[in-house]
Amino acid sequence: MKRKLTTVFCADAQNYGRLMARNERDTLERLNRYRSIMESHFASHEGRMVNTWGDAIIAEFTSVVEAVRCAVEIQDAIGAENRSLPDSDQMWFRIGINLGDVMSEGDDIYGDGVNVASRLEAIAEPGGVMVSPSVYEFAHKQLAVGFDFAGTRQVKDGEDPITAYRVRIGGSNAPPPEAETFQQFAATPKVKPEHEGPTAWEKMQVWYERFRGWFDVQDRKVRFSVMMIGFFFAINLFFSGIATPWFIFPSAPFLFHILLRRRKSDGKKANSR
Repeated sequence: MKRKLTTVFCADAQNYGRLMARNERDTLERLNRYRSIMESHFASHEGRMVNTWGDAIIAEFTSVVEAVRCAVEIQDAIGAENRSLPDSDQMWFRIGINLGDVMSEGDDIYGDGVNVASRLEAIAEPGGVMVSPSVYEFAHKQLAVGFDFAGTRQVKDGEDPITAYRVRIGGSNAPPPEAETFQQFAATPKVKPEHEGPTAWEKMQVWYERFRGWFDVQDRKVRFSVMMIGFFFAINLFFSGIATPWFIFPSAPFLFHILLRRRKSDGKKANSR
C-alpha cells in the first residue's frame, strides 16, 4: 500500500432504508440517477468516484477548493430534482469532506482520512455539507460560500470528538424542511428545569423591582436621603471600600432620617386604623 494526502468526499442518502421499503424499484432508479449526477460533477472538478456500497459514495479530489465547490453544486442539482417530487419520494444526501492522509491500493483508499470524512457526513444535515478544519483553512478564503463553525461533536462512543464547519448553502440548495427544523431546534434556548432555583441575575432583578416600587412611593426628603447614601456608596466603592468611616459616618444621618420617617409613617397608619 502507498500513502498519500488527498481530499476525501463521502456522501450518504438519508432514510434510504425507508425509501427502499416503500418502493424498491423507484428508489434504486433515483439513487442511480443521483449517482450519475455526482459522477458528472466529479469529472468536471478533477475528482473521481472511488467506491460505492449501498447508498454511500466515496470520491477523492486533488483540490480541496474544487471538492467543496463540487459538493455545493451537487446539493444544488439534487435539490432541484427533489423539489419536483412529492416529499415522500425525495432523496436527500449528507456530504462530508476531509483533507487527510490515506492508504491507497489500486483504485481504493483507506485509513483515518476516509474515516474522518465519513464521520463528518454522519453529522451533516440532509442536503448539507460538513467539512473538517483542514478543508476550511484551504477553502474559506477561495470560495464565495460561507462557513459556520459547527463545534466539536462526539459521533460514536469510543471515537475521538470531531471538529467541523458547516458550508452555508442558500437558495435552491437550502436544506429540506427536516434539516431546517433540526437547525431551529439546535438554536432554540433550552428551558431551565423546574427544580433549578432563580439565578443571581434573576434575584437581583426581583430585588431591584421591589426597591423601585418602594422608592417611588416615598416623599422627596426620603428619596433625597437614599440618593445621598448611594452617592457616598459609589465614591467609597471606587476609592476606599464601603467598610471605611468615610462611607459609614456621612451616610449615618441620612439612614437615621429614613428610619425616622418610616417610623412616623407607620405610626400614622396605625392611628388611621
